[in-house]
Amino acid sequence: MSADTRPLFLAGTLRQTSTSVEVRSPYDGATIARVSAAGPAEYEEAARACTAAAPVVAALPLHERARILRAVSGALRDQREAFAIRLVQEAGKPLRDARTEVDRAAMTFEVAAEEARRLPGAGEVIPMDLASHGEGRIGLTRRVPIGPIAAIAPFNFPLNLVAHKLAPALAAGNPVVLKPASRTPLSALALADLMHEAGLPPGALSVLPMTRETGDLLVQDDRYRLLTFTGSAEVGWALKARAGRKKVVLELGGNAAVIVDDGADLEVAAARAATGGFSYAGQSCISVQRVYVHANVWNAWLAAFLPQVEALVVGDPMDERTAVGPLITPGDVDRIESWVREAVEGGATVLCGGTRRADQLFPPTVLTGVDRQARVCAEEAFAPVVVVERVGSIDEALDAVNASAFGLQAGLFTPRLETALTAFDRLEVGGLLINDVPTYRIDHMPYGGVKDSGLGREGPRYAIEDMTELRLLVIRR
Repeated sequence: MSADTRPLFLAGTLRQTSTSVEVRSPYDGATIARVSAAGPAEYEEAARACTAAAPVVAALPLHERARILRAVSGALRDQREAFAIRLVQEAGKPLRDARTEVDRAAMTFEVAAEEARRLPGAGEVIPMDLASHGEGRIGLTRRVPIGPIAAIAPFNFPLNLVAHKLAPALAAGNPVVLKPASRTPLSALALADLMHEAGLPPGALSVLPMTRETGDLLVQDDRYRLLTFTGSAEVGWALKARAGRKKVVLELGGNAAVIVDDGADLEVAAARAATGGFSYAGQSCISVQRVYVHANVWNAWLAAFLPQVEALVVGDPMDERTAVGPLITPGDVDRIESWVREAVEGGATVLCGGTRRADQLFPPTVLTGVDRQARVCAEEAFAPVVVVERVGSIDEALDAVNASAFGLQAGLFTPRLETALTAFDRLEVGGLLINDVPTYRIDHMPYGGVKDSGLGREGPRYAIEDMTELRLLVIRR
């Protein structure tokens, strides 16, 4: 093992192993780092340490949990530029978006610190005398840590989506073994260093880059009480089937839709859709993928939208001007190019983009006239491609949004409160954004989907509910 190989983080210690994974720049393919990879022996050591640490972490006073979380938040702010550059290098994220991700991660830890201080308020008094045999009794509830947590994170937000697993876990009093994405492990390892420096107990956290085969041990191990996974629907549901008796939280994919109503502010809708559809090359599970525009404003909306898309700068993610950087692998460029070709062969029209610029770059692409069963419409594109279609009514648009296996978030631009409320009633999604795109997320809100888009909710307060168990005390007076 080379001396310049980055060690993994095993139960509070840095460990070199005999195998490693190579981290490459998605933009130019250059090797950024080599990182030690965990095998079965390292995994077993981490699992035992996590199990042993569970009572220690659970016993941490709430003020101490909050102190550690606040310290990590402050360190992220202090090291903002270094973390941002790391995100550019390993994930190909444009620099301005990378800085935003660091800011969001700092907020996630800050909010988790506040939630740790509020944990005593999670209990309530239960009136027991609703029936005669309950007289003379009082019931009390409180939330207790669920225990060891297995966590698997994706490549696209390798800092903030890791924060959404680690911060609420500590706030709730649980230890974690985390598998970061193999392509983007550096930010998670750097975050583990910050948590260790802030005073996290030994054994409370392990960050282990590992093969999928070793990762299967994490999924199937009954020593963990909860598995939290963020990634594709195909992988997530397969993991749930193998997870055994543990609780499972899944934050999965989507093909997020936007509706543009007659009377909406078209300039605002067009600008937000261009940002929501193409930021980070569309590699977000709530990236705008489908847009349904009322026929009365179709021409005017296209006239506002297409110039916004064509003005986006594509290229080097280290360039401050770049809005659309590389896809994570050249294979993903191949995939989305074939999906666009399939749509065109099925009758779609390319309004802009559509042809790769390089092995790693695919330009912002807008299609119309796409068959709803085409993969670029029905599946998760995870690429800078947006399908726009004309609809005759809001009812038609709502039906089109719901005609999907996914249900993560949706956006609706409308001046009418009644339309917004009707959409809130009818849309089968975890979140509806009015006069905004589904790509919007602030880190304390409940975030998650329905149908193939997952189970459970993130956001520190809501994650803590899954990471704790309700315990009841009944006292006979």
